[in-house]
Amino acid sequence: MAAPALLKCIVTTARFCNGLSRNTQSTNELVEILNHGHQAMYCGFDPTAESLHIGNLLAVITMLHCQRAGHTPILLVGGATAQIGDPSGKTSEREVMNLETIQKNVSSLKSSLERIFTNHERLLWKKDSKLMPARILDNISWYNEIKLVDFLSSVGRNFRMGQMLGKHSVQTRLKGPEGMSFTEFTYQVFQAYDWLHLYKKYGCLIQIGGSDQMGNMKAGYDLISRITGKTVYGLTVPLITSTTGDKLGKTAGNALWLNSDKTSAFEFYQFFVRIPDSEVEKYLNFFTFLPHSEIEDIVIKHKTKPELRYAQKKIAKLVTLLVHGEVGLQSALRCTDALYSSDVKALAELSEAELSLLFRDAATVELSLSAGTTIMDLAMKAQCFAKEGEVFVVICEY
Repeated sequence: MAAPALLKCIVTTARFCNGLSRNTQSTNELVEILNHGHQAMYCGFDPTAESLHIGNLLAVITMLHCQRAGHTPILLVGGATAQIGDPSGKTSEREVMNLETIQKNVSSLKSSLERIFTNHERLLWKKDSKLMPARILDNISWYNEIKLVDFLSSVGRNFRMGQMLGKHSVQTRLKGPEGMSFTEFTYQVFQAYDWLHLYKKYGCLIQIGGSDQMGNMKAGYDLISRITGKTVYGLTVPLITSTTGDKLGKTAGNALWLNSDKTSAFEFYQFFVRIPDSEVEKYLNFFTFLPHSEIEDIVIKHKTKPELRYAQKKIAKLVTLLVHGEVGLQSALRCTDALYSSDVKALAELSEAELSLLFRDAATVELSLSAGTTIMDLAMKAQCFAKEGEVFVVICEY
């Protein structure tokens, strides 16, 4: 895929930033850089939870677009920066995490990212050409090798207090009742250094992140420009919001997790099946790798009979396949059939784990099956009906 095609894939979800200010010149420069040859691009994920969520997924898919275009994605898990805590978008300081929890989360996030990239290459990449392998790193690996005084002497002197204090995240916290700790204040320094390290080691010119990361990206841009004299580029993706405009994420308490032990493949699938008609075209562009012509055809077909939710099911299938693989998708489809197809045979196809998942919130009754027990006996003992006559009517209907 040529660079202009890459930009076309991503432009609906992102904005290009040279010096973190959007302009046509910087976009053209980026096109030229991508056309010039292979590039390394990075995106960071702090392990503040044991799973990524749908907000992270949009950034991951953007990295997959980059990989599809022949570039190397670098997925940076912040085993070091999680100990500091990103103040962006927060009204109070994050709860301090112990090292054991952080290490556990780092391992889980790495596994999730590996799974998604493997699923993409095996199930969604239809071309013969090999993809550039993704690098999944943990920034603790270089901070463990740096002494504090050396870091302040060589890196810290390149930051200016005025610029740091002017960041929106800093100003918001300083005006709040809790203020901001020195630890949180230095977060932008560490994220900036991450980019500098990746630039020096891998030639990473491009950072990708959520739109709430603009301030941290600007700090990295300034640091690299000051130390190397080189120009780098930031690319931001929008935050995923609900129909009411609320951010979807762990802080908001409505996260759609990417690990099946936190959000099952069935629940994940159903989230996309239930998106409103007004959102389907946006979600097809955000979360799938379909060409624009095919997306247009899907939207047209969907509009002829929106009650069939054709577009939603297309999105749900492709995104569940990416995140949970073939096994997860088939489980989601079986559970969906069992609940909504009105076919009692579909229940027989469910595993014990799937049955437990589907009916975990339903009232349950444990009964001992004895010889001679009839369906009517079971129904009455389970308190499904108030009178035997009601059971008889239902049995007769079937």
